[in-house]
Amino acid sequence: MSPLKSLLIADDHPIFRKGLMDLLQDSFPGIKITECRNGTEAINGILKSAPEIAILDINMPGSNGLEVCKRAVKEGSKTKIIILTMYQEKEMIKNAMLSGALGYILKDNAVDEIMDCVKTVLRGEKYVGTAMQMHANEITSTDKKKLMLIENIRSLSQAELKTLKLVSQNKTSKEISELLFLSEKTIENYRSRICQKLELPPRNNSLVIWISENKGLLTYIDEF
Repeated sequence: MSPLKSLLIADDHPIFRKGLMDLLQDSFPGIKITECRNGTEAINGILKSAPEIAILDINMPGSNGLEVCKRAVKEGSKTKIIILTMYQEKEMIKNAMLSGALGYILKDNAVDEIMDCVKTVLRGEKYVGTAMQMHANEITSTDKKKLMLIENIRSLSQAELKTLKLVSQNKTSKEISELLFLSEKTIENYRSRICQKLELPPRNNSLVIWISENKGLLTYIDEF
């Protein structure tokens, strides 16, 4: 695994930010750290600087950490996100993972767990702090299915996402082609690729059926 070179920290408490920065700089000499005081600065920093990892508080002015996470995913950012928070509820962990976060740890345990979390997330793996493992284990098979489906949605290109949105509005391929100024054949190709990425059976109405069954999931991806 290559050494960590760039990281963003977003928290509205300056003393906590300073302590976390000192800890990370001691562990990763030469690392470039972007410091943000709120969610607006965080999303701007992620999109402008593309840090390898972003550590976000949930409760911040501007945009909260989960909103920042979803916006980063929507914009196609490759930054891996860790949520570092005081919230211990199972629903909050689930929402963080559905929003695209790879890591979730409590501030009370940050000193002991942040390094393991950063190293794990840097490898592209999920990390949930020890104190939250019980809640993580309570995430149901339905929740896990949602996570898998959302990961499949996030594999779509912007053109495919636009097509999916219009299909969900009951637009035909001809209508979509006119709205997007593309040929009908191109739209059919997009629909075919969407079905492949969502692992749908090769039936004419498989995408329409999937949308009717999973329309609620689309709310986790901000207005594609």
